[in-house]
Amino acid sequence: MPYSITGLDPDRFAPLFAMDDAALAGCNARRVIATADRGFPCRISLEDARAGEALILLHHISHDVETPYRSAYAIYVRPGVAAATYRDALPPVFEGRPLALRAFDRDGMLQDARLAGPGEVDGAIRGLFADDRIAYIDAHNAAHGCFAARIERDEP
Repeated sequence: MPYSITGLDPDRFAPLFAMDDAALAGCNARRVIATADRGFPCRISLEDARAGEALILLHHISHDVETPYRSAYAIYVRPGVAAATYRDALPPVFEGRPLALRAFDRDGMLQDARLAGPGEVDGAIRGLFADDRIAYIDAHNAAHGCFAARIERDEP
């Protein structure tokens, strides 16, 4: 089953980059500077920011559905980057990270879930999509719990 993984739309976050720190705090967001080349995963580019790069840390509703499975958590986004798209390939932010994969039907109800360690993610995605009920999968970093990316069936 082919799949695609697309970063979040940068236009949704553009106004945040123009805000000063006080305005960001009023939105429960913070401007941060990456202190390492890993550990600051941008959810737009699906790459880790490099040390010294500025990001916005904000509260994000990743699973905005009218079910008990509505979900939100903190994410990082960077200015000036395009939304990445990966087809039948994993983005750099998945590399070396254990992921929790949550598989949902078209109504936003959880149908299955898997933990996948490094090297296991592609197989776990394909295994979940083998179930025709699964419409999409939300990947989360297993340790911190933050949303990593949405994985969708890439219908021919």
